[in-house]
Amino acid sequence: MKRVAWAAGLAVLVALAVLAVVIVRVANRIERQSVVDEAQPADIILVLGAAEYHGRPSPVLRARLDHALDLYGRKLASRIMTTGGSGGERVFTEGGVGRAYLMSHGVPSEAIVVESEGETTVQSIALAGEIIRRMGLESVIVVSDGYHIYRVKRMLQFRGLQVYGSPRKDRNSPPRERWNYLRQAFGYILWRAGVGV
Repeated sequence: MKRVAWAAGLAVLVALAVLAVVIVRVANRIERQSVVDEAQPADIILVLGAAEYHGRPSPVLRARLDHALDLYGRKLASRIMTTGGSGGERVFTEGGVGRAYLMSHGVPSEAIVVESEGETTVQSIALAGEIIRRMGLESVIVVSDGYHIYRVKRMLQFRGLQVYGSPRKDRNSPPRERWNYLRQAFGYILWRAGVGV
């Protein structure tokens, strides 16, 4: 009995060690991708949602939208898609707030596509990917925080799209960035395992 318990315990430790190594390796890939701006001509710019406050974008969302405005102004794409659901808000969605912000900065409404149902990254990307596919588009510039780009790129590539990452310029402090790399690595591994987070 002791031998079986010892073997089971050893198997659990080995599995945890392997998982830790995989998470660190993926986190390193995420970190490398996080500082690479691949922006180039594409069919659409996809802006990942972030918090909004009663119809106003949070500083993070505003920085993402401003970066998308810069790419749009450089004529790298003729359309921008905003994403993100309500997050518990009764009136506003992240996608809708993003649309209003872009319009207030001169982007015509017909150039903006909104995905406003997704409550998680996986949901938003699945919905956005379906919208992009139905529009007959093939290439996307993803705008988000650097730590987010790797996972989102892989999700969209899985849907058959050509994807270029373009992280927003403002960055978090190094300790927070490291935590975000590990968190995104875990999320990526769960997504690969079929668990949507």
